[in-house]
Amino acid sequence: MNKWIVCLLFIALAFQTKAQQSFTSFKDEKNPKGVIYKGILNKGILQNETAFDWFVGNKEKFNPSPELLHAFLASSSKVNFIVFGGTWCEDTQNLLPQFYKLQELTGMKEENIVFFGVDRDKKTIDNIAQAFHITHVPTIIVMKDGKETGRVVEYGSSGNWDEAMTNLLK
Repeated sequence: MNKWIVCLLFIALAFQTKAQQSFTSFKDEKNPKGVIYKGILNKGILQNETAFDWFVGNKEKFNPSPELLHAFLASSSKVNFIVFGGTWCEDTQNLLPQFYKLQELTGMKEENIVFFGVDRDKKTIDNIAQAFHITHVPTIIVMKDGKETGRVVEYGSSGNWDEAMTNLLK
């Protein structure tokens, strides 16, 4: 199936289920205090789940560079993001709150972001992660006009996710 068509279907699915939030949660076997959320999530769920105390703290600590803010602001009305992350993953716990802080600071509509929670096997509902060839999380995919224009996987090839995102959005 054409990746473009698959993408549109998934975005439609995310918007259609936004009100009911299609996800499941289960205890993290590797972390007794942890909870894994799998499926379509949003910022509100992450901020309000007491097991995810990392979200608010990591969001507050982040101070984006002026270059990243400018690039995100300049492109925020032209692009959509598909994000894959694991609530169990330290990289996701660090980067996802930073990404959502950018969304807030730039006034981007949260509806322009579709977030899929994955389990430890990098699987989510309806094989969406497999359709997008997700092997590492977090993965932030930038979409423009229904097509992928690039992605930042974990901290990017430079080891600095905000630099990688800035370059991708330019």
